[in-house]
Amino acid sequence: MNIKSLLLGSAAALAAVSGAQAADAIIAAEPEPMEYVRVCDAFGTGYFYIPGTETCLKVGGYVRFQVNAGENVGGSSDWDAFTRGRLEVTSKSDTELGELTGFIAIHGESYNQDSDDDHFYMDEVYLQLGGFKVGNYLNWWDKGINGETDKIGGNRQNSVAYIYTGDAFTAGIQLDEIETVTGNDLGLEGIVTASFGAASIDLLGSYDFDAEEGAIRALVSAEVGPGTLQLAGIWASDENYYYDRAEWTIAGSYAFKATERFTITPGVQYFDSLAFTDDDGWRAGVTVDYAVTEGMAVKVTANYNDADGADEFWDGFVRLQRNF
Repeated sequence: MNIKSLLLGSAAALAAVSGAQAADAIIAAEPEPMEYVRVCDAFGTGYFYIPGTETCLKVGGYVRFQVNAGENVGGSSDWDAFTRGRLEVTSKSDTELGELTGFIAIHGESYNQDSDDDHFYMDEVYLQLGGFKVGNYLNWWDKGINGETDKIGGNRQNSVAYIYTGDAFTAGIQLDEIETVTGNDLGLEGIVTASFGAASIDLLGSYDFDAEEGAIRALVSAEVGPGTLQLAGIWASDENYYYDRAEWTIAGSYAFKATERFTITPGVQYFDSLAFTDDDGWRAGVTVDYAVTEGMAVKVTANYNDADGADEFWDGFVRLQRNF
């Protein structure tokens, strides 16, 4: 065997080995691209896109610890503590018919270990497309004035509403389901809100078809000096679902912002014909709000109550709340 034959044989062997190794080589698959969560700033802060969709989602809520004080607030006791967790989930997207919103708020409350009062429930759940809103949610009567002294309404039921929102003018009409001991009936609400620079006014009217009675409420708010002055007045034709405390009442408060973190809000309310009797009454108090740090605040309120035919008493609460 000459040198030339030896070299050709070696080259052929090397080619065969290289070909076998190439055939057995493992080729790694390319990784699929990752889809990161994107911030959605079209509807305000806190929203993000649900991956793979154009729907924006926001998660929020609060954790609250509160101690109530007053006459028999704890059954046989003059004080009672509870802890609450609130979880809110809001979805939003733009459609050809307007902004589409879904909202769920769940409450979980704990009064004590192994307490029968501990429970979870839907506080609000609704959907809204443009100005059309339907679900179970706090209605316009729930809007109070600053502080924790006033008692000017507040309830929640299954409702259907249409709301028009302008730059300085808002109007809405709403049909409510009212449940009674004899069956279900209907209620009707209408509201007009107007803003004039630093001042605004709400005019709210409601009619209870079961009781065949209604109520009207006006609420005025204005920036005055270092705080906000608010006044509210209510007249009810008789006891009804929307307002049953008195034939008429007037309430006022002034939220004085002492510092960026500290607000003091004195308030007072007078009731004429309490529970639609000849008795009158009034309530006065003060609420203090202090922002401990970003996301956490303390609220303390104390109120004095005096009504004809009843003993005078104090009530209030201390609340620590972390919002997120």
